[in-house]
Amino acid sequence: MKIAIPKERREHEKRVAATPDTVKKLVALGATVIVESGAGVSAAISDVAFKDAGAEIASDAASALKDADVVFKVQGPMDDEIALIKEGAMLVSTLAPTQSRDMIKALAERKVLACAMELMPRITRAQSMDVLSSQSNLAGYKSVLDATDEFGRAMPMMMTAAGTLAPARVFVLGAGVAGLQAIATARRLGAIVSATDVRSVAKEQVESLGATFVMVETDDAEDGETAAGYAKEMSDDYKEKQARLVREHLAKQDIAICTALIPGRAAPTLIDDDMVKSMKQGSVIVDLAVEAGGNCTMSKPGEVVDVDGVKIVGHHNWPSRIAVDASFLYAKNLLNFITPLIDAESGDLNIDWEDEIIQGVALTRDGEIVHPLLTEG
Repeated sequence: MKIAIPKERREHEKRVAATPDTVKKLVALGATVIVESGAGVSAAISDVAFKDAGAEIASDAASALKDADVVFKVQGPMDDEIALIKEGAMLVSTLAPTQSRDMIKALAERKVLACAMELMPRITRAQSMDVLSSQSNLAGYKSVLDATDEFGRAMPMMMTAAGTLAPARVFVLGAGVAGLQAIATARRLGAIVSATDVRSVAKEQVESLGATFVMVETDDAEDGETAAGYAKEMSDDYKEKQARLVREHLAKQDIAICTALIPGRAAPTLIDDDMVKSMKQGSVIVDLAVEAGGNCTMSKPGEVVDVDGVKIVGHHNWPSRIAVDASFLYAKNLLNFITPLIDAESGDLNIDWEDEIIQGVALTRDGEIVHPLLTEG
């Protein structure tokens, strides 16, 4: 079985879908691994490192993908790459299915078995394959560092002979994986941290990290979580109460980290224009959800916007901004996903189509789009 790792071609993407460590383990499973030359350069992995781990180095994407039975990618393929994937091959990647329907249709027409890793079921057996968690964790960490880059003050309280510096106040909106890591990072830097979330179950996690939990007290809050553990869309009444709460709290903060996402939908608006203008000059807002529509109405993808002295940070692709570690974790996620699918005796793929994990991630099969996310409604 041949596994191909092509170089990522989408803008702002520096990650790679394999590391020397995962290549060694894939080879030990009996696979032939082909890595496109330069695929790991942006993640500080040389062609030599991949070759020493047992991979073959291909000169270009066409050579890497030719005859590959499995293709590992970080982001979905471009149109010209789809044409290079052989019919019947398996593609393992993040694919943003609801935003990339034309790409999914093209993959189905190519008879590719497309697996969207961001749809991994949240079950115990799949924790080590959960790319959303691994990448969001790093994004939450990097968001705080990016905030400090734009913030003109120190984060911790400092007592000096010339006077005492007050600690920064950081407000994290959304206490999922990214939010919790943002809380932990801001606390490590010495900030006073508070956080909010629609899920009441987040309270204990937030407080365990030493932050204050700020939440709308309504009956809806008990039901702010989907069966899969994600935040869900709340009622208009709840949103109105939440907006009032956020507005009052935000005006007293120095940094706001926005992390709220709803799978398959545009990001909820948490900070509007008036809230931005209520913040002190020198304050910073970081919008991790900017590429999904944004939690802040004034954030712009790829830009740092200055609104009357309040900076709004909307960088592209936060995990890619810490590409070395993000690649390490992502590659391990893919290795953990593919390992149970490889037959120990033949070395070929042996897929159980009734497996909850496969049913959760498979978008296309035998020329058809099969995932309920794309076929229902």
